[in-house]
Parts: sequence; C-alpha cells; structure tokens
Amino acid sequence: MQPLRICYAVAWAQQTSKPTVKESFMAGIWLLKSEPSVFSWQDLQAAPQQTTCWEGVRNYQARNFIRDQMQVGDRVLFYHSNANPPAIMGIAEVVKAAYPDHFAWDADSRYFDPKSTPDNPRWFMVDIQYRRDFSPPITLPELRQTPGLEGMLLLQKGCRLSVQPVTEQEWQIILGLRSP
Repeated sequence: MQPLRICYAVAWAQQTSKPTVKESFMAGIWLLKSEPSVFSWQDLQAAPQQTTCWEGVRNYQARNFIRDQMQVGDRVLFYHSNANPPAIMGIAEVVKAAYPDHFAWDADSRYFDPKSTPDNPRWFMVDIQYRRDFSPPITLPELRQTPGLEGMLLLQKGCRLSVQPVTEQEWQIILGLRSP
C-alpha cells in the first residue's frame, strides 16, 4: 500500500490494528489559517458576539472539508499565517454548519466567482465563534520543536491548505502547551 498523503489529494491509510489516519482526522478538530492583514484573531474577538462567517475559501479540498465534514461544535485552532512569526492564536468553535458562500455571487467582492450561483453554489462557509486565547500564541517554530506533532499537516512541506483537519492526539499535545 502507498504511503499516506492527505494534503490536496485523496487520503489512504496503511493497514494496521490502530485506527486509520483517516479515522483519526474525523475528530471534528480543524486548523483555520488567516493572514492577520485580511482577518485577524483580534477581528474575531471584536466581531458581534465574537462570531463571524469563514468566507472566501477558494480551494476545492478546503471547500470539501467545510462542506462535507465540518459540523456545529467542531473545535478550531485559529492560525495567523504570513505573520512574524506565524502562530496559533487561540481556540474557536464552529457554531453554524456549512452554507453557501454568498460573497461568490457579489461582483464587487474580492471572492466573486461568476461560475457560482445561488442555484448551484460552488463555495461554502461556516460560522465560527471565539472561545479562548493562547497566551502567548503558539508559534510555528514552537510547533516544529514539539514532540508528537511531526505528522501535523501544518508542518508538512507543500501543505498550504487554509482549512486542515487536526487529529485528537495533535489537539491534546497543543492544548498541553498552554494551560487554560
């Protein structure tokens, strides 16, 4: 059997007596990336009811995660990409399941897609709500140095997805880096 590859493609798991990697990604835990200059952790905290839609995802694999797998109650690691340093800022929660990204229908929006229509939506979004900060934020260099996170998608070369599944084991390790 071929080695596991998840990013941008199909996942397949090696046969073992342990849960498959695909099963371990069904934990309802996600990492969402945002550039702070576009939408920051502080923007989420300042939003009405500390809640916002996660719009503008324009990658099919990320869209499929949102549309097909994200559910209300799923946990979210909010990650600042293209920051110095990049870091997980805190925890949010999915509070509204996938629905069509109406920004794709707005010709004035930077997320406009003429191929997406209300009758045949191409892109989807969820709503997330702030839960708690990591103080200090957990930086990318710290994640790279943390035992047990070597297989985390965020740390894999070439995996640039803005929506990534996180395993329960990775979640627990990350929580252990910052006590509440």
